[in-house]
Amino acid sequence: MEILPSQIIGYRNAQTNGEIFYGYNPFTGKQLSVVFKEATAKEINESVELAHKAFTTYRKTTPAQRSLFLETIAANIDALGDDLLKIINEETALPLARLTGERGRTTGQLKLFAQLLLDGKWNKEIIDEALPDRKPAARPEMIQMQVPIGIVAVFGSSNFPLAFSVAGGDTASALAAGCPVVFKAHPAHPETCQLIGSAIAKAAKDTQMPDGVFSMLHGFSHEMGGMLVTHPLIKAVAFTGSFKGGKALYDLAVRRKEPIPVYAEMGSVNPVFFLPGAVKQGAENLAMQFAQSVTLGSGQFCTNPGISVFINNEESKLFIQKVANGLSATSLHPLLTKGITDAYKSGLEKQEKLPGASAFVTKTETDIKSSIILVSAKNVLQNPDYFEEVFGPSTVAVLADSYDEMFQLAEAIPGQLTGTIHAAENDYQIAKELLDLITQKVGRVVMNGFPTGVEVCHAMVHGGPYPATTDSRVTSVGTTSIYRFLRPVCYQNIPSSLLPVSSI
Repeated sequence: MEILPSQIIGYRNAQTNGEIFYGYNPFTGKQLSVVFKEATAKEINESVELAHKAFTTYRKTTPAQRSLFLETIAANIDALGDDLLKIINEETALPLARLTGERGRTTGQLKLFAQLLLDGKWNKEIIDEALPDRKPAARPEMIQMQVPIGIVAVFGSSNFPLAFSVAGGDTASALAAGCPVVFKAHPAHPETCQLIGSAIAKAAKDTQMPDGVFSMLHGFSHEMGGMLVTHPLIKAVAFTGSFKGGKALYDLAVRRKEPIPVYAEMGSVNPVFFLPGAVKQGAENLAMQFAQSVTLGSGQFCTNPGISVFINNEESKLFIQKVANGLSATSLHPLLTKGITDAYKSGLEKQEKLPGASAFVTKTETDIKSSIILVSAKNVLQNPDYFEEVFGPSTVAVLADSYDEMFQLAEAIPGQLTGTIHAAENDYQIAKELLDLITQKVGRVVMNGFPTGVEVCHAMVHGGPYPATTDSRVTSVGTTSIYRFLRPVCYQNIPSSLLPVSSI
């Protein structure tokens, strides 16, 4: 068996004495051959100390220098070629076509942040000119600028081994902001993480970024992640994963002597409201599109629709049957890890036993079945467990006896990443009221579409009120995610020659 020098600490790879672990092939369930070791407390401290030293230099780099760094990371990832995709496929069972698209998204968002740094607007400089002759008191010149917050600990996700992982949006936005990153690799795809981490470290060295601007640590235990979050030099945390994991890190961070922000994206049931006109108009095609959204990535996207709401009539019931048929016709690939598989099965079993639940029978060719559960709005309103995410290819179809009951559901649903309305023109009066209610609960509202597929662009908001995230004011996707890792400073009466590097 091959033992890799697991930890990337700045420019160098370090062989650790920590506990060993392996990746697994979800197709076969067998252990892979490469041996990895968990970072020790000593290596965690060494990485953070080196990042702290790097911050004194990195925060003073120009936007153009950081832009080149990000562009070079993207080029290094592209240079890994299809060998990278084969390794990810072995570790995750995700199809090569999906991984090819995700690689493009990953390098694309790096380039988007690189361009953002050059356009001069990201720093949001605000200038109040001096008013020396103002009566009764003169006003000095004041300039507000954004400065980097400090070292960011980033936790990668299991379901996106590239786009929400080592070189994903959290890392890209933190590095763009001028913050060093200490990355906690996900144990579900350690060799993938190693390859991408090495590509970032090489880019740092090649573009003369300070040693320690990026480090990557492997680990599988909660204790290792906790040590990173509670290190006194860490100034912010970014996390993508389960509610349980994100909330645990948040609780650790706020109990520190110096509490720090945790930007945790923790999942969502992404409600979809189907109004009668849309159901009648869409019929077969709309039902198939919905089934595809539920099962996209075998239901392992944080934006898969986990709950849908209909007016209780015969057309809605026929539509839901068509959705069940579509689920049966959709091929599923294995879930990413044994832990996710076990959690999906137990979550589905719990959901099927809730009061009023009636499960449709769906066919399956694998150990994982897709599912649609039919239930009345009254039962859902009395049993909030229906709002809990079941991470996998399933959804709950809710029948409301009136629009008032539909509105009650919209008000009862906890914070979500997305909310969707399907409406024909004759539904618009109801849709307008729904839109107002849903806006209070989500970060992104979709009309006559589906929430799966998160565009990386300037306007995107991938966030939402708790419990979808720990901070509804920010996004983890798109260029405005950079503001998680910046803070405003007002410079009063400071000569221009002494001001930090301007974005303009």
